[in-house]
Amino acid sequence: MDVLAVTHGPNVGPESLSDVVAGRGDTLIEWRIEERGAPPLEADAVVVLGGHQNVGEESLYPWLEDEYDALRAWVDSETPLFGVCLGGQTLAHALGGSVKRRTPQLAGFYETTLTPEGIADPVLGALPDRFRAFNGNSFMFEPPPGAVTLADGPVTQAFRVGSSAWGVQFHPELKQWSVETWFAHDPEIARRVDAQRAELGTWTQLGALLFGAFLDVAQLATTQIASPGRS
Repeated sequence: MDVLAVTHGPNVGPESLSDVVAGRGDTLIEWRIEERGAPPLEADAVVVLGGHQNVGEESLYPWLEDEYDALRAWVDSETPLFGVCLGGQTLAHALGGSVKRRTPQLAGFYETTLTPEGIADPVLGALPDRFRAFNGNSFMFEPPPGAVTLADGPVTQAFRVGSSAWGVQFHPELKQWSVETWFAHDPEIARRVDAQRAELGTWTQLGALLFGAFLDVAQLATTQIASPGRS
């Protein structure tokens, strides 16, 4: 499969997603939307990652409008889609949900619980019923109308729209301790996050499980499109 990864800057890249895609023999196509503008709409699966930008800052980052348009197009075409942090927020906003500032900001690992719908979900259900998820965000989403809430924590942590689009607040792509750069401006938060370093190994494994489950769903969708006459 061709897996399109939409990124918003150098400090929030595909990380463990790259390993999962490579391990499956798929192809990862990284698209820096803040440099290249509107992304291509043709892909077998799309992952929209995080960034320091926020919904509501379209005057500063006009390409956010391109992202909203692309997200709506992918949902309309039922392209398997997974939004992470900013990507989850732009997905919620594009489909009629809301995004607002969260005070204090989330930084580090937080207890997260799957809802009954999350346990049954083909993607989020790959995770344990309860786990500690890494968050690094000062904004949060309210899922769009008709969405199914899949995980709760200090904020709504995950939702699904239809059968092909997921949004999460947490960062399953986290592999290296690159988050040190995210909080370098705030020594107090940086120390708190550093104290949780031991949890990173477990979280990396869970993130890989989550991306693997998403790509399994995307692979199944691709197979069904290629063989519409088969049951």
